Amino acid sequence: MKSKKILVTGGTGGIGSSIVACLSAQPGFIVHAPGRSELDLTSVESIKAYFSRISDYDIIINNAGINTPQQIEQIEPAQIDAALNINLVAPLIIIQHCVPHMKREGFGRIVNVSSIWGIRSKEKRTLYSATKFGLNGMTRSLARELGPFNILVNSICPGYVDTALTRKNVTPEEQEKIKSEIPLRRFAEPWEIAESIAFLVSERNMYMTGQTLIVDGGFLA
Repeated sequence: MKSKKILVTGGTGGIGSSIVACLSAQPGFIVHAPGRSELDLTSVESIKAYFSRISDYDIIINNAGINTPQQIEQIEPAQIDAALNINLVAPLIIIQHCVPHMKREGFGRIVNVSSIWGIRSKEKRTLYSATKFGLNGMTRSLARELGPFNILVNSICPGYVDTALTRKNVTPEEQEKIKSEIPLRRFAEPWEIAESIAFLVSERNMYMTGQTLIVDGGFLA
């Protein structure tokens, strides 16, 4: 297999670092995970500057995201801008810059890391769900548009994952209650999400596109 160059955004977080480790261990994958000093996803100009230097990615994993649960009255305009830019606008612009190379190569894999809160929602997730529902809609539209070029586009929707962000947003008491509602009785480990992504971006996946793959231990069932 010809070496594939991969871009992973948000590569230092709980899920992101597991994605980078998992894919870096795969033969034929060259993984780039730029930090914010290189690629600031809140800034369109920063994204454009980054891709003016490098845009020949064969695989994109739009993993970066922010989630600050709040009542609707508490949401500030700056928080709206940040959530929209990082969770929705940045993935679109990144894909826009990388698709020409993928079309020329006749190969591309794009995975948008969404959430179960992009399938259903709950209180205090208004802003987060708005962006993740939008990301899933983008996935479906791009799968239709890019399929003729052998560019496969999918979303992966993790449920509760044992990360620092989950522990920040969910109290220990709430965690135990949620685990009792998950058929597997536990949260996912970050590496389990990474393994699912590894399949989606590999050449073993030849026909799955336009999907929102839920990895939640059966929570939404």
